[in-house]
Amino acid sequence: MKLHLEIWRQAGPTTEGAFESVDVADAEEQMSILELLDFVNDKYIEEGKEPFAFASDCREGICGTCGLLVNGRPHGAAKNSPACQQRLFNYSDGDTLKIEPLRSAAYPVIKDMVVDRSALDRVMQQGGYVSINAGTAPDADTLHLNHQTAEWALDHAACIGCGACVAACPNGAAHLFTGAKLVHLSKLPLGSEERGKRARKMVDELETNFGHCSLYGECADVCPAGIPLTAVAAVTKERARAAFRGKDD
Repeated sequence: MKLHLEIWRQAGPTTEGAFESVDVADAEEQMSILELLDFVNDKYIEEGKEPFAFASDCREGICGTCGLLVNGRPHGAAKNSPACQQRLFNYSDGDTLKIEPLRSAAYPVIKDMVVDRSALDRVMQQGGYVSINAGTAPDADTLHLNHQTAEWALDHAACIGCGACVAACPNGAAHLFTGAKLVHLSKLPLGSEERGKRARKMVDELETNFGHCSLYGECADVCPAGIPLTAVAAVTKERARAAFRGKDD
């Protein structure tokens, strides 16, 4: 499989970047985007050239570490799949693939395709936790939770924090990410104890670092975890609930 690659090269956050052309004559259709970059880097190393920097970890679609733009789309051509699960059979022989870092004002480039996504971490630091007394685990039947609510919470807990939703949004909003966390924790008994405080702090941090949501829907289209677009409504709902109930909630 022949491919023409335009891969982003940037030495550091304060330097200008540019695309570097690479022709690959023997790629395999079953390769993932990350394996394609590995393939290119192996040849670069053999030739004494500096390999391209990109982030990855589990390569099983569950960690959210990998994040790229492929032809302007977060992760790649396939819907709701992370970069490590994007296969080259989604492209045709002779295609040009433009591979670059996730683009957002909230994601400064560190090197090549590695970006700083700590703005998402700062949102989580404000309320992505529950406060409990340490000690012996309570009996399972002391916390009442019906099956439907548990499934709804788990569906939103599936968010892997890859940040593709922000890169896909024309406004650079992170409402899908933040909404998923708010829904997840507000539905569970332990998380409900700090529901109002969490909403206030997480939404304030969200609005400090990211753009506003206009419900374009691109975020849900690229989300590897399949978080529904309805999750963005939790941002306004939970913040309004916290304001109505006051600071003691």
